[in-house]
Amino acid sequence: MLTTRFVDGAPNWIDVGSPDIDGTASFYGALFGWRFVSAGPDAGGYGFFQLDGRTVAGGMRTGPEQGPPAWTVYFRSEDAQATAKAAEEAHGSVLFQPMDVMGEGRMAILADRAGVPFGIWQPGRTAGVDMAGEPGALCWVELYTPDIAAAAAFYRRVLGLETSGVPFPGGTYTCVQPDGAGEGAMFGGMVPLADDPSEAESGAYWLPYFEVADTDAVVERAQRLGGTVRMPATSVEGVGRMAKLADPYGVRFAVIRGEPAQG
Repeated sequence: MLTTRFVDGAPNWIDVGSPDIDGTASFYGALFGWRFVSAGPDAGGYGFFQLDGRTVAGGMRTGPEQGPPAWTVYFRSEDAQATAKAAEEAHGSVLFQPMDVMGEGRMAILADRAGVPFGIWQPGRTAGVDMAGEPGALCWVELYTPDIAAAAAFYRRVLGLETSGVPFPGGTYTCVQPDGAGEGAMFGGMVPLADDPSEAESGAYWLPYFEVADTDAVVERAQRLGGTVRMPATSVEGVGRMAKLADPYGVRFAVIRGEPAQG
């Protein structure tokens, strides 16, 4: 389960690039109750999405030269420079070289062997988001990839992640967690693109899931706000009720009302 007790290799930040950050803020504000707060005049338009005063994500305006509008998932690294070098050695690439962010930490944007972008955050004053695994906050991430084995090998070498197969309705689901952290530290999964034709059309990427109190209500609200439904609300035994959506700018994300842990 994703928490704010961040360990190396686990997601600790997420942000969205949008052609209209005001419109994006309006959408997610009405959908999740988020409030967009500027990071200040020196931040280049970057800001923070907050819920009840706690930061759940970041965001900024981006142009076509920076790629299509999208959520970027960042993973914790003790050394952004070393992680970037490891990505290159593992046949990935460095899209944005490691840089200091006003003393808050160091960040870089990398890409895996399939070209999927992801971020690295080396904590400084900011460890990561203030909320995770709660309604309105990031709770899970999922990699859609053409080659599970290649992706697993890449992320193990670069981020120290391990994978495990978990029985799932219709087959086996590949879970992801930091090496040696135990099942309780699972934060995501990997899904073959071939298993989901709708995803295969749009290519490999990391999909963020946000926890919600009522999946059906959020789906209905997203449609009213100009979003689209990519997968209708669906219940999965032992997991929860989930849906895949896109905001008015085509940015993909998912929502889930997770089932309480058994025990």
